[in-house]
Amino acid sequence: MELPRELFPATGEESVLVEEELASFSPERDTIVTVGIFDGVHLGHKHLISELLKQAEQRGLLSGVVTFHQHPEDLLSSETKLPYLTDIKTRIRLLQNEGVDVIVPLSFTKDLARLDARRFVGLLLKHLSMRGLVIGSDFALGKGRKGDTDTLSRLGKEMDFSITVVPPLEINGEVVSSTTIRKAMASGDMKKVRELTGRYFSLHGKVVTGAGRGESLGFPTANLDINSGQALPPDGVYAGLAHINGEIYQTMTNIGQDPTFGPSERTVEAFLLDYHGDLYGHELTVDFIAKLRDEKKFDSVDELKKQIAEDVRQGKAILESTGVN
Repeated sequence: MELPRELFPATGEESVLVEEELASFSPERDTIVTVGIFDGVHLGHKHLISELLKQAEQRGLLSGVVTFHQHPEDLLSSETKLPYLTDIKTRIRLLQNEGVDVIVPLSFTKDLARLDARRFVGLLLKHLSMRGLVIGSDFALGKGRKGDTDTLSRLGKEMDFSITVVPPLEINGEVVSSTTIRKAMASGDMKKVRELTGRYFSLHGKVVTGAGRGESLGFPTANLDINSGQALPPDGVYAGLAHINGEIYQTMTNIGQDPTFGPSERTVEAFLLDYHGDLYGHELTVDFIAKLRDEKKFDSVDELKKQIAEDVRQGKAILESTGVN
């Protein structure tokens, strides 16, 4: 798609990195695109993406998602960084599972934040051959978030691309959003997290060497190396499933600081039932099905061992009753 040069201002140094990243993608035909963080790839995101896929099929275009490695608020706000629901690798995999043709992760930098809506859209037209943009009703892009739906609609008419505004998805009268899901997770409401995402919450990481206490107790655990920016459920014991090398195992996972043995760094440790073998160095994904109890300090090691055995019994019963065993 050849575009008149007069539609675009001079590129400027601030767009160098984003141009380099966009230029690494060369769609084989024109695209229809949506832009956003898509943290969690929840049901609200899927609601928007379904419209993107429908239009792509109707118009013979490729579907494209432009996302970001970092959350813009991490750069633009002085407050504590937002914990993310899904890292970029997981996000890309989930978007691929939805059937998106082209997924473009960009680095959100100060230079990118300085791009106005016209220039950013111009780069999408130039590098992704964008013919349409699908956005949510509260969407805005560009410097100062001035590229709202009205501005983008005007740019669409001027620069020859369509704009589709998708209303938000509501469940039980509440708009589905990443913020709502983070709040539900922070309160330990894993049922609500599942209702809003359409799947069980999961953590992915490499198994690393831990304190080794689980093995000495008769319940060897896999200590997961989790990024410090990852959103976690509250400390406690959870029944779930572990995925490793194409196999699935019932799992009891503890999140916390091992208070019985004294305060330590917060860890995520999974005990895989009926697994025999060395897990160190392996990649492991753990689904969180239900919370069994809060983490607590026990008066003795024997008392802790009895509680872990009870956790396993209760966890197995819950997993079998929910049909996920």
